[in-house]
Amino acid sequence: MAREKNLDLVEISPTAQPPVCRIMDYGKFLYQQEKKEREAKKHQTKIVVKEVKFRINVDDHDYETKKNHVLRFLDEGDKVKATIFFRGREMTRTMLGRQILERLIKDVEGNAIVEFRPRQEGNTLHAILAPKKSAQEREKEKIKEEKAREKKAKQQAAAAPVPEVQRA
Repeated sequence: MAREKNLDLVEISPTAQPPVCRIMDYGKFLYQQEKKEREAKKHQTKIVVKEVKFRINVDDHDYETKKNHVLRFLDEGDKVKATIFFRGREMTRTMLGRQILERLIKDVEGNAIVEFRPRQEGNTLHAILAPKKSAQEREKEKIKEEKAREKKAKQQAAAAPVPEVQRA
């Protein structure tokens, strides 16, 4: 029957009982499968891990700057790896590094989930933070904020007195 129509007999689901076959053009079938896979790849999100490095003798302003970088990365939907690298005699002061990471975790707990608590591997101490909200939730929130800003601007424009023009 398939040969009469110049088509192929394609086994769609070999594990089903009974196996499912379809009469179709096999080249077109492969093309459609490839097209579906490419479309599925477009909608995937890649997880990016950004790294922020601290020192045990970090100053308050430097700490705040790096904390703001961490918050920005989390808002963009990226994971963050906070790392403290110990050199030489600093290895005797690992508790200072642990305190810095704990402080960072406490400061960003509203925006982040801790995937890995601070742990030491050799002369580095690191923790991994992930964003709390998914990309879709962040997008919805941005749209909602934008609508609220537009509404507020309209209300302010409507409430502002209109200057009268005097004609001579």
